[in-house]
Amino acid sequence: MKVILKSDIKGVGKKDEVINASDGYARNFLFPKGLAVEANNENMSKLKAKQDSVKFQKNQEKEEALKISDKLSKIMLKIKVKSGENGKIFGGVSSKEIAQELEQQYKIVIDKKKIDLKETIKNLGVQTVEIKLFEGVVGKLKIDVISE
Repeated sequence: MKVILKSDIKGVGKKDEVINASDGYARNFLFPKGLAVEANNENMSKLKAKQDSVKFQKNQEKEEALKISDKLSKIMLKIKVKSGENGKIFGGVSSKEIAQELEQQYKIVIDKKKIDLKETIKNLGVQTVEIKLFEGVVGKLKIDVISE
């Protein structure tokens, strides 16, 4: 019997997956617990509509990420910090500070966790930082760290 899973079941399948289950397993375990529904025409069309909706939403998010990536490539973010001799910074510039400055100066809101910063920036000058915006979409942001 073909069934559509409503949730992930270890060893059986993932949510919204169509699987073949034995009649007894489906009728006595999956259906009563609400873990699956029969894969009839009505339920299959609902599943297809749901999958199309998710695909459309992902495409929208990817387009938005590409627009933000394009904006980021044209930006030179200036961050003022206190520094000592030889261009050394007191403390460092973290991904949190980069996200805050980007929002303050350019009104672009990016989660600090998406900023791919290996370690805090500790020198003055221009640095290039990668920002993971979406699956396969990475924006490059130039940051100019200047002394106050």
